[in-house]
Order: sequence, then structure tokens, then C-alpha cells
Amino acid sequence: MIEVHLDSWLRSFGPPSNESVEADSVAHLLDELERRYPRLRFKLRDETGQLRKYVRVFVDGADISGTTGVATLLSGARSIDILHSIAGG
Repeated sequence: MIEVHLDSWLRSFGPPSNESVEADSVAHLLDELERRYPRLRFKLRDETGQLRKYVRVFVDGADISGTTGVATLLSGARSIDILHSIAGG
């Protein structure tokens, strides 16, 4: 099981605290979160299934958002942090 932490904005659409999820990839982890919390759908990924531009996913502290993205395998991973950054000026 992987411990998932969402930032405070995303928690308003998903679990109110940390959530344990069993998944073999980031894509499957997001599938499961969206199944459990339908209001998360399209907050994390776009219509093609890729991470939204302002969503950052950290697997055991490493940012995978700009590298392997949702295809990242989670073998041995212990924690996932998902953050929604704010843009503007």
C-alpha cells in the first residue's frame, strides 16, 4: 500500500486526509483515487489521461511530473505527494 498525500485544495475534492492505495503505476493510482472520489476527475489529469500542467506528483520525494509522468512505476514506492500549483500574476 502506498500512502497518498493531497494538498489542501485537492483534498476539497478527495479524501480529507491521507489515503492508502494499492497500485503498480501512477496512472493506476490516479484511476483508483478518481474511482473512490469522482470529484477528482479532471482535476489531476486532462482528457487524454496526462497530468495537468499545474499538477506535480512526487514519488518518495522525486518529482515525476516532467519525466515519466503517469507511466511511472511504483514498485517499492512508499509515499506519493500530489500538489496543485497556483499560477498567475
